[in-house]
Amino acid sequence: MEVETHLFPARDDIPNSSLPLLVLCEAVGAEDATASAMTERFLDHGWQGCWTYTVFDYWHYHADGHEVLGCVGGEAEIGFGGPGGITARMRPGDVVVIPAGVGHRRLSEPPDFAVVGAYPPGQSGTILRAGDRDSADAQKQIAALALPPRDPVTGAQPGCLAAWHG
Repeated sequence: MEVETHLFPARDDIPNSSLPLLVLCEAVGAEDATASAMTERFLDHGWQGCWTYTVFDYWHYHADGHEVLGCVGGEAEIGFGGPGGITARMRPGDVVVIPAGVGHRRLSEPPDFAVVGAYPPGQSGTILRAGDRDSADAQKQIAALALPPRDPVTGAQPGCLAAWHG
């Protein structure tokens, strides 16, 4: 499985992270790109708090948890890192692992786009909009988070998370 990595500088309104965003195109096959199969996969690999929905269309981030998103329906362009960051097209089977602090938002409006989201044990995805919180304060909270021990897609230790554990 090929893993693309992307780093984003801290901004005044979005802290971003010293850990890279991980983009895994075609991480799972079509037969596993369903909400139930993706949820089961993430749970089996120790990620929790699963939900199925879309990605919000405004810049936001999480200071209390890293997040994995697995596309299970439609296609959409997702922005990462805040304005001037990158745009990634997510299709069924694609997975992104988003370090806490990295801003993200849906940039296109497809009605059938859906992802399954999940978090490492003991972490959650409280939503902070860009500018909601002092970036330096958020960075302190983010720095205290434990790194997930297992790859959410394969269950390997560290698997796709090697770039975070290096």
